[in-house]
Amino acid sequence: MGQILKNHNHLQGDALFNMGLFFDLSPDLLCIAGFDGYFKKLNPAFIQLLGYEETELYHNPINHFVYGEDLERTIQSRVNVMKGNPLLNFENRYQTKEGEIIWLSWTSVQAEKEKLIYAIAKNITQKKKLEEERNGLITRLTKSNQELKELTYTTAHDLRAPVNNLLAIFNVIDTLKIQDPDLQEFIAMLKLSTDGLKATLDSYVDTLSQKEVLNVQVEELKLPTVFDKVKNMVTSLLINSRTIITADFTALPKIRFNGSYLESIFLNLITNSIKYAKPGQTPEIQVTSLINEGLPQLIFQDNGMGFDMERVGNRIFGFKETFHSNSDSKGIGLYLIYNHITSLGGNIEIQSQPDKGAKFIITFKG
Repeated sequence: MGQILKNHNHLQGDALFNMGLFFDLSPDLLCIAGFDGYFKKLNPAFIQLLGYEETELYHNPINHFVYGEDLERTIQSRVNVMKGNPLLNFENRYQTKEGEIIWLSWTSVQAEKEKLIYAIAKNITQKKKLEEERNGLITRLTKSNQELKELTYTTAHDLRAPVNNLLAIFNVIDTLKIQDPDLQEFIAMLKLSTDGLKATLDSYVDTLSQKEVLNVQVEELKLPTVFDKVKNMVTSLLINSRTIITADFTALPKIRFNGSYLESIFLNLITNSIKYAKPGQTPEIQVTSLINEGLPQLIFQDNGMGFDMERVGNRIFGFKETFHSNSDSKGIGLYLIYNHITSLGGNIEIQSQPDKGAKFIITFKG
């Protein structure tokens, strides 16, 4: 820019004409301002954006058009430019004649001899709006995540007391005095499920107490081991619902993931399949693991009520979204599953039709 100014007086004929054409046709906002704080020349793009008559722009000080909250910064930046310091990527707001607030990003240099400032600005209003929306979304998500974390912590913590009471009752029951073998087996299953529930609650509380969401521990997990642990936790539910559940992890027996998250995924998927089974039909669940295009996958399929994906597809993983009339529906399970998977770089998709079951395809980070 400085070299251009030095050579300005040497430009002749067509060169001067082309410079004027560049000034008039440039989509960027070009202006020349005086050290006295007034515009000396504005290109059409600048005039059109601000919406004022040219006489208004030239006869009012520049500060008149600057948004009030940015005025002090703008004045200081102009002082710095007049001292010979180039201004790069300086952002401030102007107010149009219609009262609209626009964001501009400036690059300016001074010409000491002429007492002028040459400046180029870009309209970054849309970029700022997107940043504001993004920051607002991040704030809301952070708040929601914190509230969910606190809710989970409180729930897990408070549930440990009645679970410990149940375990205490099991410890005082003398099963040797019980003659009925079916009753003995039933009590053993109850104790096994309660032990599993206590271990899960303890794990949740420890995880939430010691770690943040962005620092979740990942380890190598044996899929059959985790799956069997969850099955034992819901043994009575599986028996009472007569659910047929099969699993095949031979193609992919291990996965790197968070243990508590994987247990929660299995638990929510199994209980949802039972909860939303078709009336009068035995629930069937199939779970398989595989490697697809180099990425580990978990396929979970049931024969339940399914979903109308054209109607609810965009909301399927939403917080407190429910899609069936079951009074026990809270809209939390799929939300948790989605967040467990995506927070560690994976993704989940659903293939489903009403009354034709649901197929969940979970792809883990490679």
